[in-house]
Parts: sequence; structure tokens; C-alpha cells
Amino acid sequence: MRTILAIGLACLTLSCAMGPNYSRPMMDVEDRFRMAEGSPDLPSMANLPWWDLLRDEQLRQLIRTALADNWDLQRAVATIDEFRARALVARTDFLPQVGLTMNAPAARHTVFLVPGFPNPFDYYFQGNLTWELDLWGRIRRASEAARADLLSKEENRRAVTIQLVSTVAETYFNILQFDLQLDIAERTVRAWEESVRIAQARLRQGMTSKLDADQFESERANAAARAAELQRQMVQAENQLSVLLGRKPYAIVRGRSLDEQILVPDVPAGLPSDLLQRRPDVLVAERQLAATNARIGAAKAARFPKISLTGMAGMANPALQAIFSNPGHFGMFGAALAAPIFNAQILGFEQETVEAQNKEALAQYQQTILTAFREVEDSLVAVRTARTQSTSQQQQVTALQSALKLAELRYKGGLANYLDVLVARRDLFQAELSWTSTRRFHLASVVQLYRALGGGWSPDGQPAEEPSKDSGHGEARARTVSNP
Repeated sequence: MRTILAIGLACLTLSCAMGPNYSRPMMDVEDRFRMAEGSPDLPSMANLPWWDLLRDEQLRQLIRTALADNWDLQRAVATIDEFRARALVARTDFLPQVGLTMNAPAARHTVFLVPGFPNPFDYYFQGNLTWELDLWGRIRRASEAARADLLSKEENRRAVTIQLVSTVAETYFNILQFDLQLDIAERTVRAWEESVRIAQARLRQGMTSKLDADQFESERANAAARAAELQRQMVQAENQLSVLLGRKPYAIVRGRSLDEQILVPDVPAGLPSDLLQRRPDVLVAERQLAATNARIGAAKAARFPKISLTGMAGMANPALQAIFSNPGHFGMFGAALAAPIFNAQILGFEQETVEAQNKEALAQYQQTILTAFREVEDSLVAVRTARTQSTSQQQQVTALQSALKLAELRYKGGLANYLDVLVARRDLFQAELSWTSTRRFHLASVVQLYRALGGGWSPDGQPAEEPSKDSGHGEARARTVSNP
């Protein structure tokens, strides 16, 4: 046995690994993002943990629940366990394979321990050893590929986690948007009902025409229909969020309202080069590229002869009760060589297949990087323009509220016709709905930028530890949804 180990270690020392060694492809990266504000040397907002970005305590609790119970995330974790086991299996190929054979026949017959040499013993224990010498690096490259596959699955778990956090936040903001829009629609319905009542009273007094009353009734019905649509969208958003939490559909408890949400004051993007080491999808693509690169070496090495050391040792005796007290020892040692002959062309095709897969992985890696930069730039411009748009729309709402109040006073005093009130209230209704959409879009854009930057993770690739206690921001509230 010592001789076998010594020969094997000597061969491994002198062996080499076939195929190219992996190195990360060079990328031309700019000094700063195109739409970034401020200095690129500022710490990126991606360095913030998600609970510092999202200040709504109820939203934080929903995210904690999703991280614990979401089935897609649990599947990603199980996949890591699978590929960790595969990596361990690949590493065991470096070690000798040892087996044990025992024989205890029911009837007496001749046993052949070694081909061509009969043995009269009926009872024996036989140990077998086979050790493939990795002269060409096939096992090393296969283990390297399995390790890269494992790392890609670990990065994929990070990608699923970041996607889950952002999706929960965006869905929660959608629910808050529908809440606020439903409040606006219901308030507008009540206002139109008051206008209909006034118009019908004036119609009975002969002070206005039926056209006025019909127009007000039409606008009231339109607002009521919009309220029903918003109620449907809100419940469907709750159902979507429930699935993300790993639960059956149920009513979601709210925290802060949409207009009470707190945003981080600054959103520095940081250095573009950091994106390549932070975004998990980029790291997944790179690990997949490294895996295919290693498989090229394994495919090349498979075309060379396989040299294995083999050994056999055991003890035997015609009587089972005497096999340990008076055994007969036997053993052999040798080397085996297996070279591809008839399947050499097939192995060549397999190498070409792996080389083509490597080119595909390289193209996918390059495309993933371009997509990452595009998503960051899109999110940066979205955050900047949404902030300006939201401010302008808020000013529009304030102006239309004043115009509506003046139009109602003039209409009630008989100084204006119904068209002034109708147009003013219709414009205010649309402006308020548009402002809530923009407000939600602004919040979602910050979350999308955070996700695009690969935020929420410490530099070592592990999730930062969330504080056990939080200051809290008021009591949570729930909205009761009634059937229309």
C-alpha cells in the first residue's frame, strides 16, 4: 500500500492540467455612470443594508417573512446543497477507490480469485483498490468546474434574495398606491354625488338644464367605476405579495401611507467598476464562464490514456471458522492503462462542444455586464426625473384644488355654468391619480436602483446582519376591503 501511495503521489507531482487556465475577461469600464449625480468617490447607496433604505417598519417585517418563507429562495438554497454535494463527489475522484468483496458459498465449488488461477478456498475476504493517476489534469479540471458551478449557485441565491427584497418592496408600494388612489376616487365620488344633488335641485327650480345634471351624473359614474377598478387591483396586489411571503392570499397590513414614505436623501451610485464585483447576476455569468473553461481541460484530458494503479489483497480458508485464525493470504499489484481508440473521434466532438459552450458563456457574460450598466443608468435617470415630476405634479394638484374651490363658489352663486366645475373636478381627479402613480414610481425607482447596483450585501458576499431591535415608526394599520 505504501508503494502504491508513493508512486501515485510522484505521478501527481509531475503531472499537468490540460486546457486553458481561467482569467476574468477584461472590460472597458468608464470612470463614472453617465447619469450619476455627485462625485463617484462617494460611498455607493448599494453599501446600505436594505433596512436602512426602507424605513417602513411594516415593510421590513414583510421582507423578513419573505426571506424566511419564500419558496423560490428555499429552492435556490436547496440547489446550493445539491451542487455542494456534486463538488464533493468530484473531489473524491482524487482519492483511491477502495472496495471489499466477501464470499461464503452455499455449496462447495471452485472460486477464481485471479483470472486463470483456480483457488480451492470457498471462504475469503478480498480488498480491492483502484487509483486513477491524474496525469493530464482531467480530475482537477472536473473538480474546478464543479467548484465554479457551486459558486454560481451561491451567487444565484444572492440574486434571488435581492430580487425578492425589491419585488416585495415594489409590490407593497403598489398596494399603497392603490390605497391612496381608492381614497381619492371615493372622495371624488362623494363630491360628484353632491354636485348631482345640487344640479337636480337647480333643475327642479328651473335654474339649470337637464344636460347639467346628466353631465354630473356621468362623471360620478366614471369615478365610481374607477374606484371599483382600483379595489380590484389592490386585492390582486395583496394576493401577489402573499405568494411572495410564502402564504395563501390574505389581507396585508400596512404601515406608512404612500405619501408618508421616507426616501434616502442622496442616491450616489459609486464607481462603475464596483458593479462587476457586487452584482450577483454578473458573478453568476462569470462563474459559469469559469466552469466551461475548466471543462475544456477535462475534455482534452479525456482524449489521453488513463493510467490507474490497482491492487488486491485478502485472506482465505476452506473453513469459515478458521479464516481468521489460520488464514491464507493472497494479493497482487499492478497498473492499468486505458486509451481511447474507436471513440477518439467522439471525444474530439465532445471537446468541440465544450469549447462552443465556453464561447456561449463568454457572450452571455459580456451581455450580462452591458445589461447591468443599462439597468443602473435607467434607474438613475428614473430617480432623477421622477423626483422632478412628482414635485411638479404636486404643484399642479395644489393649483387645481384652488381652481375647483373657486369654480364651485361661482357655480353655487350663479356666476358660472356647470362646465367650469366639471372641468376643474375632472382635471383634479386625474392630477391626483397621476401624482400618486409618480410617487409610487419614485419609490420603486429607488428600489430598482438599489437592486441594479447589487445592494444590500457586505463585501464578503454574505448578507449583513439586521439589527434585532428597531425604533419603529408608529402603529401598523390595515385596510378592510368590502365586496362591491
